Amino acid sequence: MRRPAKRSSSKLSADSQHLVTFAQAIAQASSRLEERAWLKPLDALLNKLLRTGHQALIDAALDHLFKADLDAYDVLIEAVEAGSESTTEDHDGQDYDVQLLVLPVLAWTRFAIASGAIAGELQNAIAAHLHAHVLAKDARLALAPVLFSIEQLPRLHTDVFALTRQMGQSALKNGTVQLRGEQQPTAAFLADTRYVIAAVAVPTGNALFHWQESEQQSHFSTNKSAAFDAWKQQVTPLFARLLPGCNVELLLPQAYYFGCREADKRIRPASIRAADYFLTQTLEINSSELHASIGGFSEDINGQVDEYRIGFSIGDDPTVVYGTVWPLYEQESGEELPLMLPPGAGLAEGLPTSPLQQILTVLRECGIVHIKHHAERFTMEFCDDCGAPLFPDREGELVHAEMPEDTPPPVEHFH
Repeated sequence: MRRPAKRSSSKLSADSQHLVTFAQAIAQASSRLEERAWLKPLDALLNKLLRTGHQALIDAALDHLFKADLDAYDVLIEAVEAGSESTTEDHDGQDYDVQLLVLPVLAWTRFAIASGAIAGELQNAIAAHLHAHVLAKDARLALAPVLFSIEQLPRLHTDVFALTRQMGQSALKNGTVQLRGEQQPTAAFLADTRYVIAAVAVPTGNALFHWQESEQQSHFSTNKSAAFDAWKQQVTPLFARLLPGCNVELLLPQAYYFGCREADKRIRPASIRAADYFLTQTLEINSSELHASIGGFSEDINGQVDEYRIGFSIGDDPTVVYGTVWPLYEQESGEELPLMLPPGAGLAEGLPTSPLQQILTVLRECGIVHIKHHAERFTMEFCDDCGAPLFPDREGELVHAEMPEDTPPPVEHFH
């Protein structure tokens, strides 16, 4: 879901070169018909590579275009994501479209955020609400029996495609989903996202979602908003049971990659609010006593800002006691737009805000008034011993975040 890593160039294989050529042709097409003509061989080749597990050939084409032709890169990554999160399957002589979905849940807490198996009763309840509020009438559904953290989601396009096909077959046959392999351990964060993965199958060409159905189309936006409201109202208590001791916020079930990107963006304000809550409750202080130091960080000192890091200190003591990271995604810019907002302005007002302005707004909403933004660009630096990111202090020095020695030990779990 993040920007691709910079890799050394090498000669492309024939299949990788074909992917590059098709993507460039689509990017330069002058009509819808010409674009469709190029999409057909591109999708066919991608389907072959995804089915045979040739992730390296896909990555080589993406890396080449990321350096050489960003318009074509956008075309190819969109095609790769669509090709891995959806497919067509035959069932009883009829073709079905299969789409992989995620059901994202934002969670923040002073305790540990749970993950792992979902009880059958809760699976059935979540599925019932999906059918009632989100999915089209004739949609078939399969749910993975696990609440995933981001580390546990399939990352390779070939793995996503394999899961799409496996869960699509489960949806068509009304079978249970059997996941393969052991789950990766979950990293501990005060704010994090959890996901349920679903596969939806409908006869080819039919609507996937409730608001797509013919009788809903003329007011699809209103109906989509109503579906989301009903989903949050009815399903939030279920996820509150799955995530004890956590504040939870549900996002609308969406296609796999889109839903993951939306969750990545939406968890960032929650991470600041969770840091404020953790520090004020643990250290028994007010938010107004906190100082926030913001710095823009880049892998290359002359490159674009890849993330902002916020270091928190207390009162007159400049020691950074905690830090949080605000990564940038897709087309987000780290350029230094004016940081000041009108008094009382918030994110909900729909103002055109830069990432810096969003960070400032959330800090102010928390009641943090002592804020320092360092204009200089920092390189990505991490602790040599533990690998933790270093955060800027009030003077612009990069330091390790360390809680005071007399801090009460953290409560790992909610009971």
